[in-house]
Amino acid sequence: MLFALVQSQVMMKRKPVLVIHGGAWAMPDDGVVAHERGIAEALRAGWAALSGGGTAVDAVEAAVTVMEDDDTFDAGRGSFLTRDGRVQLDALLMSGADLKTGGVACVERLRNPIQAARLVLERSPHVYFVGVGAERFATQHGMRLIDNTELIVPREKERLMRFQVAEAKGEKDTTFSGNLDKEASEAVAASVDEVDREADAVVERAILGTEVLDPTMDSHDTVGAVAMDEYGNLAAGTSTGGTLSKAPGRVGDSSLIGCGCYADNESAAVSLTGWGEPIMKLVLGKWAVDRVAAGASPQEAAAEAIAYLHRRLGGHGGIILMGPDGTFGLAHNTPRMAWGVATDGGMQLGVTRNG
Repeated sequence: MLFALVQSQVMMKRKPVLVIHGGAWAMPDDGVVAHERGIAEALRAGWAALSGGGTAVDAVEAAVTVMEDDDTFDAGRGSFLTRDGRVQLDALLMSGADLKTGGVACVERLRNPIQAARLVLERSPHVYFVGVGAERFATQHGMRLIDNTELIVPREKERLMRFQVAEAKGEKDTTFSGNLDKEASEAVAASVDEVDREADAVVERAILGTEVLDPTMDSHDTVGAVAMDEYGNLAAGTSTGGTLSKAPGRVGDSSLIGCGCYADNESAAVSLTGWGEPIMKLVLGKWAVDRVAAGASPQEAAAEAIAYLHRRLGGHGGIILMGPDGTFGLAHNTPRMAWGVATDGGMQLGVTRNG
């Protein structure tokens, strides 16, 4: 009898799967190598957890932690700066097995907000902490506070200065509304090469002082991961430094349940990247997992979600989505999105993918 039970448990083990993203945006050519290198490191860390018998939550936390520590990405060190020149971080981690969730937002003195989110998930009756309260909770459970300057890199100081000079010239900021004008909409519908050329032209004109930068073209937004472990449980996590020159205290979609992140074994696990305000208005993460629960494949639901984001609010972004059987989908309507997949068959990664 005992042998039969053990045999049944072994037979029920699933093949783990990990999918991650490092942000959907108009990534320049000279940023591709760094993004692919960072994605590879994150995949290795997450897969080490999964292949060693760890949980999906373990794998997601491990992968996202690596990307938070890599200043290539807009998460942790190297994030965009707020309007007043500081880093404010948001993160969410969710377990699909029991819907346990932990989120933090507007933290300034934690190197790895995804680890703080894990503490909230496991050690608090609450779901979400912000600001000083989140930092206090994290320190009470063993995390070390750092100075905010440790999260700031020179590249982002320069980027903020350029943006604020451009903003002072009166160019319309579409970062938050996500409402594109006709010309921008046509650019989105164009090929990736055409959008890249237009982005380069905009940057060149801005340098010459003849045109102000569209901040949405300079966004290296958000990191995230979804995973299924050998026990068949799903998890999702998303972490971000937010949008360039955001108002202090602004919270985007990344750390909000059902917006930039969600996981439920009965539907799917999802992480999104892109313009936060349109994603929040559509509760797009939950919208996508509900499509999987209704019978769509993860790839179909991913593509539909990004199409819906643009159709309803002119939004730009990307999505990774995993069903309860470990099948997954990826989609984006930006020129590029850093992504990676790890299975027992090996790793795949790239900077463009829809399918």
